[in-house]
Amino acid sequence: MTAQQPLTYDAFVELAVADAAVVGLVLKGSRAHDGMTTAHSDHDLYVIVADGARTGLTRFAGGRTAGLDLVVVTLSEFCGAGMPEWERYALARARVVLDRLDGAIARVLADRARLDADEAFRDCGEWLDAYANSSYRSLKNHRDGLALAARLDAADSMRFLLEFLFALHRRPRPYNKYLDWELARYPLPGWDTGMLLHAVDRIAAAGDQSLQRQMFVRVEQAARDAGHGSVLDAWGDALDLLRPHAADSRTDT
Repeated sequence: MTAQQPLTYDAFVELAVADAAVVGLVLKGSRAHDGMTTAHSDHDLYVIVADGARTGLTRFAGGRTAGLDLVVVTLSEFCGAGMPEWERYALARARVVLDRLDGAIARVLADRARLDADEAFRDCGEWLDAYANSSYRSLKNHRDGLALAARLDAADSMRFLLEFLFALHRRPRPYNKYLDWELARYPLPGWDTGMLLHAVDRIAAAGDQSLQRQMFVRVEQAARDAGHGSVLDAWGDALDLLRPHAADSRTDT
C-alpha cells in the first residue's frame, strides 16, 4: 500500500481469498448498512486468520486509506474475548464476505447480535438505574431553575434509556449514526418507532419535562413487566418527581 497507489478494497479481497491462511472476511460499518453509504465511506474489514497460520497479509495490519480500513485478527481473537465490547453492534450488523468454516463466521456474528439472557438482565438493571438517575436530576434541576444542567441530564438520560430498551430485548444498542436505520428495519417490540424517536429527540434537545414524565411511565411499566421493579423501588418517593404532574397536561410538544 503506497501513498501514490493505495490498495483498493476489491484488490485486497482478491489477495485475501487467494491466501489459504485467511478463513474469513467480515465487512462492517456503513458499507454493511444498506442506504448508509456516502462518498466518504470507506470499507471497514476484519481479516480473520487461522490460529497459528502465517500470512503475508499481516503487513497490511492497521493499514488505513481513504477507502480501506483493515483489522487483522486470529480466529480465536475473533471468536472470543479478543473482540472489544464496543464492537458488538458493528459485528451484529456486519456482512460476511468470506467464510471458509462452513458458516462458523456467520454464527459468531449472530451470537454477537444477541446478548446472553443473564448478561442482558444484569445490564438492564444498571441502565435502568442510570436512566432514572439522569431523569431525576434533569427534572430536579429544572425545578431549581438550572436550565442548562436540566438539558444536559435529560440528554444523558436518553443514552441510558436506549441502552436499557435494547438490552431489554437482548440486543446491543446501535451507534447513534445507525439508530434510525436500526429501528426502521428492526423495531423494538411494543414501541412505536416514530413516537420513540420523537421523544428521544425532544428530550435530548430541549429537556421536555412533560415528555420525560410520559416516557418514564412507559419505561416503568416495561421494567416492572420484565422483573426490574426492585431497581425502581429503591428510589422510593423520589419517583414522584418522574411521574406525570397536573401541569404536564399543558404539553409543549
